[in-house]
Amino acid sequence: MEAWGIALIVIGVIIVLIAVIFFSWWIGAANRIRKELVKIDEAASGIDVALTKRFDLLTKTVATVKGYAKHEQETLTAVIGMRRPASSASMAEKSEFSNAVTKAFDSINVVAEQYPDLKANTNFMALQNQIAEVEEQLQASRRVYNSNVSIYNQEIVVFPTSMVAHHYGFTKRDFFEAEASKREDVKIEF
Repeated sequence: MEAWGIALIVIGVIIVLIAVIFFSWWIGAANRIRKELVKIDEAASGIDVALTKRFDLLTKTVATVKGYAKHEQETLTAVIGMRRPASSASMAEKSEFSNAVTKAFDSINVVAEQYPDLKANTNFMALQNQIAEVEEQLQASRRVYNSNVSIYNQEIVVFPTSMVAHHYGFTKRDFFEAEASKREDVKIEF
């Protein structure tokens, strides 16, 4: 064989090897991004579970408070009228629902402060403790969701995986954000 023939074979093998490496990397990057999307969906489901649990506990709290605070019917009726967000709701809609339930729960706490007997009621105290626990779980779910969204968003904007993301049409996901009033400084007055 001539030197040209051997050189062409070597060049051909190198080109095939480079192509195999490139396509392996491409498929790996696309699969990694898809896995990150699954993690985001799983974390969003965790938020749904925590919101549902909070809603159920809130409904029980409302029933307890209702017995003590019949004249607060408007607030209590509004809370009962709230519906859990559908699993197909956007993260913005889930955030709005979460904020609405938080405001309603704050109203119930105000009612509880006005009725010392209610605050002493063991059922109400147990429900408040459960709600505090659910709130912690909800915050943890939000942190996990936002962490997964951060990893995914970084992955799709950083070169070279941004080429893969663009090719498959992957777009940035929204973070779960706190309502504006929760971002303000707390004013403590004595």
